[in-house]
Amino acid sequence: MTIQILAVLGFGTGCLLLAADEPKQKVPVSGTQRMDLPPDGTLRLTKSTGLLTVEAWDRPDVEITTIKLPGQVPECRIKASANAKLIVDHDFGDVNIDGLAGDIQVTLLQGEILLHLPQDGRYNIHARSHFGAVNSDFPGPEKRRWWLFGQRSLSRDSQAAHKLNLRVAFGDIVILKTRVPTPPGPLISASKADGL
Repeated sequence: MTIQILAVLGFGTGCLLLAADEPKQKVPVSGTQRMDLPPDGTLRLTKSTGLLTVEAWDRPDVEITTIKLPGQVPECRIKASANAKLIVDHDFGDVNIDGLAGDIQVTLLQGEILLHLPQDGRYNIHARSHFGAVNSDFPGPEKRRWWLFGQRSLSRDSQAAHKLNLRVAFGDIVILKTRVPTPPGPLISASKADGL
């Protein structure tokens, strides 16, 4: 079962709070929605613009918060299950993805794609920037195009459970491992350390 959530972030005109003797003030236009997403569901965003942040949380539902100040780039913050599949068709602005472990497909016209993925995750990665760089913490060959503008990175892992398909026309792609610190060793009391 696939759930499709269309997020169009162009709110049109914003609101200005006016007073007789006071300068114009920017008033945020925002809203939050929650909806169910089945375990095998897909979160799909099309024709979005602005700053898009998708982060994992430990709930099965999806929370979408939109914020826009008049004259500024709109922002959308989405919280979804770590195992949710994600498909994004974004026009302008950055796309930040944090902690998702499912299949991810992002197409971006202009901006940066930044992913923070679990360090122990295994991914089949195909990332390409037409005019920009691709940097990844996950192993795989990188290839710069002959005219020195674009870059491509592939990481073919036959045992990978998930696929990353990332495309940007103008901008960079950065794929980082989210490192979990190792727990400290057992504490030794001062009397045991002194041999008492």
